[in-house]
Order: sequence, then C-alpha cells, then structure tokens
Amino acid sequence: MDIIHITKENFDKEVMQSDKPVLLDFYADWCGPCRMVAPTLEEIAGEREDITIGKINVDTDPELAIRFQVSSIPLLVVMDKGQVVSKALGARPKQSILDMLP
Repeated sequence: MDIIHITKENFDKEVMQSDKPVLLDFYADWCGPCRMVAPTLEEIAGEREDITIGKINVDTDPELAIRFQVSSIPLLVVMDKGQVVSKALGARPKQSILDMLP
C-alpha cells in the first residue's frame, strides 16, 4: 500500500474515519532522523495491507503538529478508530515500529 500525504484538508477522511489503524509519521524534509526512518516506513507499507501509513510534514501543516503537541521529530503516532493508541519519538528500527501496531 502507498504512503499517504496527510494534510489538514484530508486528515478527517484519511485518519479519523479510517477503518484501519493509521501510523502517522510527523517529519520535516530537513530532518536527518526523519530521512532515516522513511525507507523503513516504505517497507512496512509494502508489507502491511491492514494498516494505513500517513506522513505529515510539520513545516507545511503546523496545525496538525500543534494538535498532536509535536515538540520533536520524527514522531510516530498510531491511531485506531480516531484514538491515539501509541506514540514513539525518534528514529526507530523496523521491529520497534511493528511492535507499535495493533
């Protein structure tokens, strides 16, 4: 499955109304650790049809960053049925990310 770019315009449809758990990656293009975790997320997206992975650029969508109280990136947030079920700060190995998922 492809990774979806999440903005304030599509957040409700793609995240809050999703029938699958959603892994959100709060990132910025200039962030080295964010670039390190990106290939892992691409790999997971290709392996897991039962989840949605969305990327939120904190520079272009600061409203969502504020809503989730993002103070450092990368921040990974797992949502299920519109509720936050787990969060992890910083670049993580693949297994650590998989362990976050329901």
